[in-house]
Amino acid sequence: MEYAKLNKVQKIAAFLITIGPEAAGDVMKSFDTVQLEPICREMMGMPLIPTAVQREVMDEFAGVVKEGARSTLGGLGFTHAALELAKGDYTASSILSRCEPATRSEANDEIRQMDGQQVFNLVKSEQPQTIAFVLSCMDTAKAAEIVGMLTPEVREEVVERLGAMDATSRDSIHKVAKNLNQHIDRRAMQQGLNRSGGVKACAEILNALDKEMRKNLLIKVEERNAPLGAAIRKMVFSFDDLSRLTTADLQRVLREVDASCLPLALKTARPAITTAMLAAMSKRAAQGLAEEIEMLSQPKAKEVEAAQNKIIEVVRKLEESEEITIDGGGDENASG
Repeated sequence: MEYAKLNKVQKIAAFLITIGPEAAGDVMKSFDTVQLEPICREMMGMPLIPTAVQREVMDEFAGVVKEGARSTLGGLGFTHAALELAKGDYTASSILSRCEPATRSEANDEIRQMDGQQVFNLVKSEQPQTIAFVLSCMDTAKAAEIVGMLTPEVREEVVERLGAMDATSRDSIHKVAKNLNQHIDRRAMQQGLNRSGGVKACAEILNALDKEMRKNLLIKVEERNAPLGAAIRKMVFSFDDLSRLTTADLQRVLREVDASCLPLALKTARPAITTAMLAAMSKRAAQGLAEEIEMLSQPKAKEVEAAQNKIIEVVRKLEESEEITIDGGGDENASG
């Protein structure tokens, strides 16, 4: 955000966010409803005001800044608080409902614009249930990053809570928002939970973790809650789980996989995995692949993992589109 590029309405919105909801509420009393709507739209689209912009807006609006105002956090929560102080709850809700269509797609901007470290710093002292709640509102990669920052003990409980999460009441949403000092927009959290949480979200986050952490977490969750752990494990797919696929499903996977990654992926794989993969190929193709694996020099672990991840990604996509079944028949392949 560059202050010089902001238009008049955006500058007013930035100023109101900078001075905080109470002072902003006083200022907003001087605007009528028609004037407030475009300002509120801009405020809802400005979750965070950078320090440099704060300084410039304060310089320009120095004559009307109220002493002691310090808030720099915008978004829907701030906008509603300031409007409520200025116009009352009913009018505030009415104005925001008219602003919402233009900003609905941005409801999660506030939390999405924070990097993993920022969100971790925000929630690290919270209860595991609260952390799980916040993770359910986020994209998988960022949620996995934050899970990796937690201590092992907290991590285990957070993953269990996330996996067991289902519907959450409005009271819970308000309580969590209050605990986090409204740093995360209440509506964004509610929408996030409507989409996320539960076994599937938990499995997606575990799939994004490194292999060792994923393995240990699954074991711990199964120890704490066997049915939940089993449900999550069914949706968490690792390279070793290729032995759970039927020959027909492996053949479907091989049709989608880049053949050049197979020798690297299988170089250090368990014999049962290699046997299952070769059995799903024609005799000539299997012989050629076996020779390539034999000739390949010892690769780096990261290279092997990258090649295996390409195959895993294909498996997940095919399973999601219901073209294969991960729990197909498995062990018969492993035994050869």
